Amino acid sequence: MKTNRIMDEIRSSISPEMKKQMELSVAIANRIYNIIEANGMSQKEFARLMGKTETEVSRWLSGTHNMTIATICKISDALEEDIIRVVGYSYEAPYDFEPEIAAETIGERKK
Repeated sequence: MKTNRIMDEIRSSISPEMKKQMELSVAIANRIYNIIEANGMSQKEFARLMGKTETEVSRWLSGTHNMTIATICKISDALEEDIIRVVGYSYEAPYDFEPEIAAETIGERKK
């Protein structure tokens, strides 16, 4: 496989954190692309479903766009598939705290 010397130099000079961010961004983009493809949907149809331009969706799918959690959640809802999962967290479980109790706990910390 032929590699690009400049890109190889850039990859070798980035921090481990930045490398991890790049890998996760690409993995998220690939997950979205795979779901779109599995649903037989075009990029244009996906953009229309999301109320976005094809250009913006193209940026998302490039793996270079830093998507917000809000955007990832909107995509998950639109595609009716999880894009990411948090280990040890149950998405179906209802919240198990009372807002008043949480507010009291926060208020006690401020004293």
